[in-house]
Amino acid sequence: MSALGKVVRAGVGRRRVQTLVMVLTTMAAVTACILATGLLVASQGPYQRSFADQHGAHLNVLYDPTKASPAQLAATAHAPGVTASAGPYPALSVQPRAGADVRIPPPGSPLPPMTLVGRTEDGPMDGLRITMGRWVAGPGEVVFLDGHSPLAVGDSLQFPDLPGHPTLKVVGLAASVSWSADGWIAPEQVAALTAPGTKPAAQYLYRFAHADTDTEVEADRAALAAAVPGGALAKATSYRPAQAEANRTAATFVPFVTAFGVLGLAMSVLIIGVVVSGAVSAATRRIGILKSLGFTPAQVARAYVGQALIPAGVGTALGVLGGNLLSVPVLGVAHKALRGGLLGIPLWVDVVVSAVALAAVTGTALVPALRAGRLRTVEALAVGRTTPGARRAAARGGPVRAGAPGPIAGLQHLIGRLPVPRALSLGLATPLTRPARSATTAAAVVLGTAGVALCVGLTLSLGAFQDGLQAERSSKVVVQIPIESSTTAVDHVDEAAVAKAITTRPGTRAWYSSAPTPVAVAGNTGRSAVIAFTGDASWSGYQMISGRWFQGPGEVVVATSFLRTNQVRVGDTVTLTDNGRSIPVRISGEVLTTNDLVFVDRATLAPLGTAVQTDAVGFHIDLTPGTDAKAYADGLDDAVRPLGLSAETGGQQINIVMLAMNTLAGTLTLLLAVVAGLGVLNTVLLDTRERVHDLGVLKALGMSPRQTVGMVVTSVCGSGLVAGLIGVPIGIVLHHQVMPAMARAAGVGVPEADLTVFDPSVVGPLILGGLVLALLGALLPATWAARTRTATALRTE
Repeated sequence: MSALGKVVRAGVGRRRVQTLVMVLTTMAAVTACILATGLLVASQGPYQRSFADQHGAHLNVLYDPTKASPAQLAATAHAPGVTASAGPYPALSVQPRAGADVRIPPPGSPLPPMTLVGRTEDGPMDGLRITMGRWVAGPGEVVFLDGHSPLAVGDSLQFPDLPGHPTLKVVGLAASVSWSADGWIAPEQVAALTAPGTKPAAQYLYRFAHADTDTEVEADRAALAAAVPGGALAKATSYRPAQAEANRTAATFVPFVTAFGVLGLAMSVLIIGVVVSGAVSAATRRIGILKSLGFTPAQVARAYVGQALIPAGVGTALGVLGGNLLSVPVLGVAHKALRGGLLGIPLWVDVVVSAVALAAVTGTALVPALRAGRLRTVEALAVGRTTPGARRAAARGGPVRAGAPGPIAGLQHLIGRLPVPRALSLGLATPLTRPARSATTAAAVVLGTAGVALCVGLTLSLGAFQDGLQAERSSKVVVQIPIESSTTAVDHVDEAAVAKAITTRPGTRAWYSSAPTPVAVAGNTGRSAVIAFTGDASWSGYQMISGRWFQGPGEVVVATSFLRTNQVRVGDTVTLTDNGRSIPVRISGEVLTTNDLVFVDRATLAPLGTAVQTDAVGFHIDLTPGTDAKAYADGLDDAVRPLGLSAETGGQQINIVMLAMNTLAGTLTLLLAVVAGLGVLNTVLLDTRERVHDLGVLKALGMSPRQTVGMVVTSVCGSGLVAGLIGVPIGIVLHHQVMPAMARAAGVGVPEADLTVFDPSVVGPLILGGLVLALLGALLPATWAARTRTATALRTE
């Protein structure tokens, strides 16, 4: 081994603690960058990527086999524009019930209507990917569409109305980019699930040469309908709605992933720079020894760049491994939310992040190494036992004047006069001995604190935002037509009787009802759905983006998409039409909803003679404090059951998109905090080791271990508190930029209440978070300093 190699190896092995800190810091920084970059790449066109990988279908078509022969159906593969097809697969429309072993919903409860298709897992089109469990092994098993399964894996469903009362067990969940069915069964299971006197529909999947727009897809559907006898094409489902929803969801991920990615990259560069440059600067005296032994400036620079690259290279490799391992659960959650995308980090992301990290290490190590290499041998040897100010003077080639007056010395003198114990004042003045290093570390803590503030703000805002989107589910109790209404047909709901049952029941605080109507908006061509309300809905939880809730007849509140599509604003007037009549209404507010809806008071529709769809009416009830919702619902259910309705407790559902965003934000924030903490740890460790001789003098003069810990920990208190005061406002500003950008991507606005989440009870702990972060990073070096023996510290160069 060459002399240069021995120097590199000895330098790495000699400073083991510092080497370990450099490895951990680089590893955490690379892990954060790889995960953030991977998430950003995953959110770019996830549906298109999955559509190509799984050979998705542009159209999913169900044919009536009694109206077309197998030959006629097979001939559709050659219809104009068709480039590929798959099928036929037998498809059944069924409505099973929960099995005896199911806990939620109760056994025997009717499940939603569903389409089951008999096919294999693999196929020429719409390849299915198992996400949980396994594929069906034969009759008696079913695999449901992931994200839309009414039961959990291991549950069973039964068909009591079919001969033999067949039962199926849920053995897995599968992802289908085309959403070609609600579930899949073995082909040999189809006969047992086919009702007597009926035939299964024939499912065909198609891809077309031109299917990029709704118009082109509709033309493709028309070509298929023309290729078979009239009425044979029973149903055709386009991929376009699923694509639009997936792309809209993916677009909401980009702003906050970008924000966290930029924070992580900036912090990583800062911390790596502090760690590497500090390691080289701390070895200036040893550089003088090497020069006295005949090493050239170029050899010295290469030796210390190599000493930085070895631990950094190990940390980079571990960071790549950690980032890829961490991406498995994180990208798995994102994949479900985005309905597609990556399930692993692309190789090019690993390569690019590793190259950038090593380039940053090389650049930050090269500058101080070259500067130290150009020092004269005597100056380099003298630097090891002089004060930091003298070291800088020696590095510039100037005269060494210890204790030279200046702004920093004056500030240190002022700190020394503070009415605090001497050990604490020494700690407060410590950052001034290395102002550049301390400022860089404080900047990293600022970014870490900003990341934590952004994460907390997004979590609170997304929670409130979800509450607004699910306002119709916020009721304590809901009365509506039950799923099993087919057993008790309801053509008309006696709303007055239901209202009386609700009003007279003890525990009722407030209630309102809502029902869809056939009313249209003039010039809207039926795109918007008009929902009529009765009762007081002010408590419902609907959030207003602008304006206010309607206060009586003649006013409506509308969705953001309605305003955008019809090019109107709050305060404008639109016309509602029905039964050949029309009435003008004023838009009083913009409500938070992702659907194109118009909310109106039932009294407003009286001049139109509109009959609401009472078979779809829902009654939403709020309860007085202390009322048991379950007991109330059970009692009310007995009263409304004879009216063809059922009462059940309300409750919001878990939104996978919100869950994914909170999970990703929390993971990235944790990584940023770890990187910042390691940066503080490294800075305090370097400062403590550089001043170990001075520490020995202080311990010889009577400084106790507790005072030593206090001095070292206090050295980061000022920078930590300042970092909190600066970082939290930065995080708040980022939150106020990122949240509206995410909402715009989803096609909605953000209510003011969902943005103003930083009240004093939130901001106070966040500001102290910067201080806590700095203290945690300084704790280990402080403990080491307290345990160092006085004689050992005095002998240290």
